[in-house]
Amino acid sequence: MWSFFARDPAKDFGYEIGELVLGLEDKSIWQLHKGKKKGGDQDVSVFVFEARAGSESLLDTAKASVKRLKTLRHPNVLQYVDSLETEKVVYLVTEYVEPLVTHLEVQKKDEEKRLGASWGLYQVTKGLGFLTGDCGLSHNNICASAVFVNRAGEWKIGGVEYMCPVTESPPRKSLPALDVYTPPELRDSSASHRRQGPKWARDSWGLGCLMWEVFNGPLLKASSIESSGKIPKALTPAFNQLSNSNPSSRPSPADVLTRCRSTGGFFKNSFVDTMLFIEEIQIKDSTEKNRFFSGLTSVMDNFPSNVCKYKILPQLINAFEFGDAGSAVLTPLFKIGKQLDAEEYKKRIVPCVVKLFSSKDRATRARLLQQVDQFVDYLGNDVLNQEVFPHVVQGFSDTNPTIREQTVKAIVHLAPKLSYNNLNEEVMKHFARLQARDDQGGIRTNTTVCLGKIASHLHPQVRQKVLIVAFTRAMRDPFHPSRMAAILALSATQGYFTLKDCATKVLPALCALTMDPEKTVRDHAFRAIKGFLGKLEKVSEDPSLAEQMEADVNAASSSVPSSLAASWAGWAVTSLTSKFYRSKPTTGSPVPPSATGSGDVQTQQSSNAASPTTEGPASHDRRTSEDASVDSGSGNDDKWDDQDDWGDMEEETKGDSAKSGTSPKEPASSAQGGWDDGGWESFEEEPTSPAEPPSRVSPSESKPPPDSKPASSYNWGITRDSEEDFFSSATRPGATKQPLKPTSADTTRSPTTENAWENDEWDNWGASKVLTGKGD
Repeated sequence: MWSFFARDPAKDFGYEIGELVLGLEDKSIWQLHKGKKKGGDQDVSVFVFEARAGSESLLDTAKASVKRLKTLRHPNVLQYVDSLETEKVVYLVTEYVEPLVTHLEVQKKDEEKRLGASWGLYQVTKGLGFLTGDCGLSHNNICASAVFVNRAGEWKIGGVEYMCPVTESPPRKSLPALDVYTPPELRDSSASHRRQGPKWARDSWGLGCLMWEVFNGPLLKASSIESSGKIPKALTPAFNQLSNSNPSSRPSPADVLTRCRSTGGFFKNSFVDTMLFIEEIQIKDSTEKNRFFSGLTSVMDNFPSNVCKYKILPQLINAFEFGDAGSAVLTPLFKIGKQLDAEEYKKRIVPCVVKLFSSKDRATRARLLQQVDQFVDYLGNDVLNQEVFPHVVQGFSDTNPTIREQTVKAIVHLAPKLSYNNLNEEVMKHFARLQARDDQGGIRTNTTVCLGKIASHLHPQVRQKVLIVAFTRAMRDPFHPSRMAAILALSATQGYFTLKDCATKVLPALCALTMDPEKTVRDHAFRAIKGFLGKLEKVSEDPSLAEQMEADVNAASSSVPSSLAASWAGWAVTSLTSKFYRSKPTTGSPVPPSATGSGDVQTQQSSNAASPTTEGPASHDRRTSEDASVDSGSGNDDKWDDQDDWGDMEEETKGDSAKSGTSPKEPASSAQGGWDDGGWESFEEEPTSPAEPPSRVSPSESKPPPDSKPASSYNWGITRDSEEDFFSSATRPGATKQPLKPTSADTTRSPTTENAWENDEWDNWGASKVLTGKGD
């Protein structure tokens, strides 16, 4: 019974006390331990004082320190969380921190250490200004052992055991190791010297000692402070004034801040400027925020990583969720995300990414699609297919060509994680429409390139029905880079075609291109023909090779080497830049409604501007081939944050259609809502796509415009050494295959999809999904 009332209250302490943290030793009455809240995952720091015989006065000092810290609330003062006091022990729980001495030891880069010190000393100086100026308190113990650093790299003032009002004499320090920090005027025992100087004099001396220790290590004797040592030149004037033996000559903390923040001062640098802006970000307007976030990426390289992860990143997330920073936060957000481990990335970045995909702002969506490779590995399959993909797929039908192009490119990175229905049905439906009806030749070409790159992820039955039909259609595209991409795609995916298809479908289509007006197209056609003929010839000589050459036709994964798959063809037009699509259309040359609004195409030739003829996809490409040279040279350095208005995806398109006009060959309704009514084969009847391959033309008719680049200038990613490698793997006896694990959707394929590819036609990808196949 009595044992119940005599129970030690420390056992009911709500925090687990972990391992001891080094760094305080003989300069503090406390022992610092790592801690964690019981029943939660909140990390804390626990300062422990255990009373021993003859240390009753220290117990009172520890309790007074807890009481003092509990009443101090300031961003630059150590944050009190909880405490427990008994007759034998005192527990002080604060935010999670580490001693400054330990923090400085682990910093290896000089520039990172210098920037971190400039911000840390700024915070300590500001905190001292609060204590001496606003609170009328003198700390009396400013040194490296009294400063702590949290995860965000913020320096906090602790060690308040000897704090007292500025009007009182400081208490005597109980630890001999702290005597080295005593100001000269206090070393004289006479009372007449104890109150000399202004109220901040004692703490200003301590601030000078702290500066010395930050750059020179522990202060072992008082005389060492007479030399500045390794203190930076920009900080030396302030240090010399703070360490002046005459207390009346020492500047106040406010004066130190003013002088060091002036031009050339130690506190005047990009890191401190960034931190100060973040602290005041709530009162900044949208223009200032956008300018700040746009320039943040370029200055973050030398910032301490812990500051980026725990100080800047939360502000970026808050700016996106609760502010109006827009797409400007994406680049620094993803750059900092590279410093996170997988679990942290999924917890902190992925929720923002998912929310960003639902944004209607085109600039935001464009940047997300451009950088999808940076975060796709962290997206779970369920999150990608159920929450992200429904928003991504909207980009295929966007009126802005840049969004359509970036959406096509993003599929290369998303394909490995997409479900059967999303990849083999939804994506293929949109690819069929883009390849046949998109008015931008670059987008049609990149659709062919993407289809070749994701072929290994398609279901084998879908693959057999789609690839040849899609690639042979691209061979009849009036945009010659599209025809070239089709040849390269056929060569790269040759392992997925039966020998019969090679002989009866692929080779006839390739032979037609031997008469192509473009020499580069003819060269690639001849090279591909030789490869396919060599493959058939080997089977003719040794029929037993047929089974080996067709081994990949029904395989669930690609046997094409990853290096070859990555280099067989680059994006035909690397980027459809904002300058290319944002210019206003000329009055005499209307374009299809899909290229209106913020995605208007720039007409560069005056003859086109004067022509009254309405251009469809075929006629449009005669000038797109010229514009592509401007496009391909732009790279990915798009200025998304310039003053051009991207517009919103929810804007009405009626006004744009009225301005641009619609093609009589393709009604406006089909350009918007009826694009899914037809597939690959049904588009062959369109008059804008010639039924026969382009014929040879006279030199005068085929003369390129003066500003255009030859087709060889496109980055197709082909090297002479690897051009024949498309077929070498077909007969390689040691070729290994990596089977792709089927998803649950693969085992439950719908009969609708089974019949959608009858007769090698894509025209059954209609929205109605009412398909009636006849069977093979």
